[in-house]
Amino acid sequence: MKKTTLVGLLLTLFVSPFAFAQESDPPPPEVAPTPANLATSPSDPSLDEIRVGSEAFVKAFNEGNAASIAQMWTQQGEYVDSAGNRFVGPKEIEAAYADFFGESSNATLQLKIDSLTALSDTAAIERGTSLVEVPPAATITGRYEAIHVKVDGKWKMASVRDVVVQTNLATQNLADLEFLVGHWVAEEHGNKIESVCSWVGDHRFVKRDYTTTNFDGTQSSGVQLIGWNPQGGSIQSWTFSPDGGHAIGIWTPTPDGWAAEMEGMTGSGAPTTSVNLLHRLDDNAYVWQSVNRTIDGVALDDTNEVVIKRQP
Repeated sequence: MKKTTLVGLLLTLFVSPFAFAQESDPPPPEVAPTPANLATSPSDPSLDEIRVGSEAFVKAFNEGNAASIAQMWTQQGEYVDSAGNRFVGPKEIEAAYADFFGESSNATLQLKIDSLTALSDTAAIERGTSLVEVPPAATITGRYEAIHVKVDGKWKMASVRDVVVQTNLATQNLADLEFLVGHWVAEEHGNKIESVCSWVGDHRFVKRDYTTTNFDGTQSSGVQLIGWNPQGGSIQSWTFSPDGGHAIGIWTPTPDGWAAEMEGMTGSGAPTTSVNLLHRLDDNAYVWQSVNRTIDGVALDDTNEVVIKRQP
């Protein structure tokens, strides 16, 4: 199952064992979701099993137990996500959850039931808000409306349809850049590069002011901004060099740091490309190297690896 489909599952199916969204619902209240057993809706003894089921769903989700989740559906229970993908019956739903948990084993769910009302002796409707965290990539908030039906004396989920969600990828991704904040120095062949990184824009960007001191004493300086680009859905950097040139980088996380694909232009107008690699050694040192470099279409050699160290 493709990743996009699994994210679609997160947006509603994961928020509750019983979710059915409507376009006419009001926006979710600005309050943090709580575990299902802290729901504030008036208690109705005939619906207590649904509340218990919601708690069981949250527990199974946080344990990554796809089989237990699937058992909470009717045999013909269906889920249709906002992209139109349709899953019918416990077998398909279990497979979808199993795929997701295989890729995002640390995902966690919180749920708040806002209302729970009996429609008849065998049907009920539930509305609430949810919070799903998928470290380190996303925090997903949503609202849901759930239809429950009683089958052989037990409440089951009958239908799920997603309409509205809110996804915040920026905060957790930017947190990965926290270690860059500080004063850094690297020296090679008599040249010294000094960088000072600090948060700007209410912690939305890391600003890097850098100065190069050449072996002959001459200096040049530039600036780089690193932040979340919601349009592209990635960390992005904007670099302005001392010769009047500029470059834009798309940052991709690697197991031990980042790879930034750079495209830019020199001050004289020649196009440039490169891939800048940042290999984190620990909180006080990282290795930087630029590879796959070109200028005006001509390939350049890779740079040496440079160890950059944090200063007190």
